[in-house]
Amino acid sequence: MAGTNRSQEVKTGGPRIILVEPQLGQNIGASARAMLNCGMTEMALVNPREIWPNERAVAMAAGATQVLDAATLHDTVDTAVGDLERVYAATARPRDMILRTLTARDAAAEIRAAMDQGVKTGILFGPERSGLTNDHLTHIDTVISIPLNPAYASLNLAQAVLLVGYELAFADFDQAGRAAFIEDTPPPSSKAELDAFILRLESELETRGYFPNEALRGSMARSLRTIFQRGRYTTPELQTLHGIVSTLINPRDRGKP
Repeated sequence: MAGTNRSQEVKTGGPRIILVEPQLGQNIGASARAMLNCGMTEMALVNPREIWPNERAVAMAAGATQVLDAATLHDTVDTAVGDLERVYAATARPRDMILRTLTARDAAAEIRAAMDQGVKTGILFGPERSGLTNDHLTHIDTVISIPLNPAYASLNLAQAVLLVGYELAFADFDQAGRAAFIEDTPPPSSKAELDAFILRLESELETRGYFPNEALRGSMARSLRTIFQRGRYTTPELQTLHGIVSTLINPRDRGKP
């Protein structure tokens, strides 16, 4: 889905995303793209299977090369998380380990709050085929659980990064961000404008015999009003509807020389 706007400032930062033993360069590139989508730019790679840097990762990143260019390479999880103060893992909780577990949404809120206090955080993601091992999980504080179909909960690496990243981005979507988002939507029409259109529509429908009798007219008119009241129309949209009614009342020959 297209959505790149070069005029906008790129959001950077976020928790460190640590990909443990990723198998394919393409998945690393797709993860970098997902990270930049969500305003996260710090990637750490632990013992990737393919040679690094990787051309296929660059191609799959679709322009998110700033994430790949700044990615750090590590031989072990220990060195990738050594300077962090809080570490999460996106994985299914192992049955033989007792680990604190949060949903992705709750974890995102907690991570954002910790980062606001200057706490250095990171999130582990395991290999595509096997996921994180119990040894990997000895480095973490909390498991991030993503509720999915229990019969088919397997995710591609980049999908997992995107899901967690989205929740982090949403947690960072503060009141100022919400206001800016809402401002992009045209204001709704006034009730007077809407009433004027509905009255006109009722009048034209009555002229053309839409209402079978006076007994039914009230309930049918109320149904029409209910339909249009739900619409949250803007002034230009009501003008379009007026134009449609005018054309139906006075059809014009269109497309003729």
